[in-house]
Amino acid sequence: MNNEVFVFSGVSTPQLSNIEFKINKGEKVVLFGPSGAGKSSLLFLFNRLKDPTEGRIHYRDKPITDYHVASLRKQVGLVMQSHHLFPGTVYDNLQYGPSLFESWDEGQASELLEMVALPQTILHKNVNQLSGGEKQRISFARTLANRPDVLLLDEPTSALDERTTEEIEDLLKMLGKEKNLTMIMVTHDLSQAKRLGDRGMFMSEGKLLVDQPVEEIFTSPENETLKNFLNR
Repeated sequence: MNNEVFVFSGVSTPQLSNIEFKINKGEKVVLFGPSGAGKSSLLFLFNRLKDPTEGRIHYRDKPITDYHVASLRKQVGLVMQSHHLFPGTVYDNLQYGPSLFESWDEGQASELLEMVALPQTILHKNVNQLSGGEKQRISFARTLANRPDVLLLDEPTSALDERTTEEIEDLLKMLGKEKNLTMIMVTHDLSQAKRLGDRGMFMSEGKLLVDQPVEEIFTSPENETLKNFLNR
């Protein structure tokens, strides 16, 4: 059985140059590197927020362009750096994705709140009444409502305090273990990369320079640009 989820072959954009790799089901991949390296530009290719100018991307053995965009984004969910919630209640936000595809009820919404460790009492609260940490959890829950197979994370904890960051990291570890989700995360936090990733991709100036197990990246880096980045 083919375990490959994504295959990138010679992928280039105005920000990226000749990117090649494969990602298998269940992998936890962290993308890191200096600002402007192309990390978010690469992340947005996975669910077609951007498209390459050259090369090919395959998702589950099919060209990514063969999927209807809405269907692809149901399977490949994205949690952004800032939460981007819709006006309305928590329930309004949680039902948005699933209501496009299937029936949806408050019971399912309650299960999602429990999954992200939020009380049922906020279900009908306006999102403007929530704290920053609660809003980010709702953003996670809204993405998880579609039951994605792949979770894309663009610095999801960068605007959160230390305690909330720890809670979100615990949530990600639980999802990785219990749901076997494939996760691809952009982070500037090297300690977080060590805690959450099993595979690291180091980028600089639009190029993928290093792709190896996270432990090896931090214990025995060989690439000079990576060494300089880690020692800055």
